[in-house]
Amino acid sequence: MVVAYTASGLAFASWVSRLPAIRDALDLSPGTVGVILLCMTLGSFASVSASGLIVLRLGSKRTIRTGSIMAGVGLLTAGFGTTVLSNPVATAVGLGIIGLGTGSWNTASNVEGAAVERAVGRHIMPRLHGAFSLGTVAGAGLGAAAAAASVPVFWHLAAAGTVVAVSVATAASWFRADITTAGERTYTPDNFEDPTTGPIPVIPAGSPADPPLDNKRKIAQAWRDRRTLLLGVLVLGLALAEGAAGDWVALALADGHGQSDAAGAAGYGLFVTFMTIGRFAGTVVLDRFGRVPVMRWCAALAVLGLAVFVFAPAPWLAYVGLAAWGLGASLGFPVGMSAAADDPAKAAARVSVVSTIGYGAFLCGPPLLGLLAEHVGILHSLLAVMVMLAVSFVLSPVARKAG
Repeated sequence: MVVAYTASGLAFASWVSRLPAIRDALDLSPGTVGVILLCMTLGSFASVSASGLIVLRLGSKRTIRTGSIMAGVGLLTAGFGTTVLSNPVATAVGLGIIGLGTGSWNTASNVEGAAVERAVGRHIMPRLHGAFSLGTVAGAGLGAAAAAASVPVFWHLAAAGTVVAVSVATAASWFRADITTAGERTYTPDNFEDPTTGPIPVIPAGSPADPPLDNKRKIAQAWRDRRTLLLGVLVLGLALAEGAAGDWVALALADGHGQSDAAGAAGYGLFVTFMTIGRFAGTVVLDRFGRVPVMRWCAALAVLGLAVFVFAPAPWLAYVGLAAWGLGASLGFPVGMSAAADDPAKAAARVSVVSTIGYGAFLCGPPLLGLLAEHVGILHSLLAVMVMLAVSFVLSPVARKAG
């Protein structure tokens, strides 16, 4: 599981960190960059929207393995379109393939991670998402190094795509359990063991008294559940804060604060570094204070960091804002996934719904910010994120553990 989360972060950060180089190689305006990003958005949103049915039908193992291979192919295609063909359409196709692969892959990872969390009885989802962040730190660092060394985008993304596809496909062979016909991940004493407490008992997939539902009905019921939808909106704001940083921080530092492409990539690396710190600290913080207070503080800290980044009078202060922004955005997704999975019998369907809503902001928001940047500039377009962060702050109580 750690490999699957880490590789997903590596795949994402690899192309994001080279976005300034892609923009320069293809001579793109901010609006055109937004349009190209929209291609990835469409692929990802289509994939994550269908992810509930895909995971319930194929199982987490096959879904994660297939998604990682598609992401690797997409990275290779995007690099080829940028460096070899110098064709924005080819680059957009590559990003679209990445989106198709990562959407269902990430949902499958969240469903599986939530089941492990219930088995262990602690808030471990932040640490699993921390593994994703470690992947983004590594990807951003390698991207900054590649930019500083003027490594062609094609060779960088081709290498990253190969590592992603091979590592996850290999790690998936070690998965020893999968989604049952009831739609739930089950761990038995012979297939899951916690290193500190020993074997984990079986987690029932649902109540035997409940009649089995077909997969489509399970998804439909989840979309009608009020708490699930509100959790999705809560995650949406914090996911938008994370996604906007991923797609626009490097360019905002380069264009808005006069930094080099390498410094822009390093700035994104700083953001994900502090997001990683927040996620690995999240288990302790959540166990002590609970979901609701932590979610409120996260939303408030993200607003503060974003404001400092946009209005910083000096570049160094913008980097301080990035650190606070990263800490604030760190726990939105993992806490949302945990809360959606409170009911084991409905976890797979509800996690897919919250993922769909959250990824909608994560994926659709940044391209729309590109269109807004055409009129107000990249830095000031980021202020739109604050509106949704305020909504997340208000909705924090829905993260309270369901009875």
